[in-house]
Amino acid sequence: MSIAAIEQDFRARLAGQISLEPEGLNRYRVFTPFRLEDGDHLSIVLRAESGGWTLSDEGNMYMRLTYDIEEAYLHSGVRQQIISDALSVFQVEDRDGELALPVPGELYGDALFSFVQALLKIADLSYLSRGRVISAFKEDFQKLLSEVVPEERRQFDWHDAAYDESGHYLVDCRVNGIPRPLYIFALSSDTHTRDATIALHRFGEWGFAFHPTAIFENQESIGRKVLARFSDVCERQFSTLAGNKERITDFLQRQMR
Repeated sequence: MSIAAIEQDFRARLAGQISLEPEGLNRYRVFTPFRLEDGDHLSIVLRAESGGWTLSDEGNMYMRLTYDIEEAYLHSGVRQQIISDALSVFQVEDRDGELALPVPGELYGDALFSFVQALLKIADLSYLSRGRVISAFKEDFQKLLSEVVPEERRQFDWHDAAYDESGHYLVDCRVNGIPRPLYIFALSSDTHTRDATIALHRFGEWGFAFHPTAIFENQESIGRKVLARFSDVCERQFSTLAGNKERITDFLQRQMR
């Protein structure tokens, strides 16, 4: 099929203004009307490959996502599942960071439609719903602590079975093996911060010896009064997880010596 015919098939399937611009030998930039949330167009190339044609983003999508999301977190938990689902549904390949879709037969329009849909769904990672963001933050928190704290010295979602059999007063991660264990809270909202404040008061009433620590998703989003009450009972706080990974790692390593 000629390039003119491929371009026409693209237009017929997507019912929009599609154009192909040559960029070297057997390589064309595919211009579509589809834009990302920041206004940029999807980056798509059509190139000759193995006797056929392949659509590719040439690594652009992952590169864009890593502006806001660390690469290690991009390929774990909720985010990894969203990517895997999109690639599976639309039969797109992940070639070490390059997203590619070999065109089957002469189904050029169908292939471009599938490729566009996959890219748009993966781009949604930057705009997760609030519930998904909270879930991703908790997973990022657990991933970091799992990397720094040996398994035998940490327990996620800990509660004291003797004083709190029902688990009403949870600690997101307890780090043991030191005279006063670390009680670390992952805080993403006013509600979580209030719950942590209540738990810390209760632990004090029970006479526990521990070091309270908090890692916020974004401390600036917590209400002033809520944060003030929490600060009265928590001695060590990190305002964000993403911006303090090195400081958190250093703090944990020093505490565990």
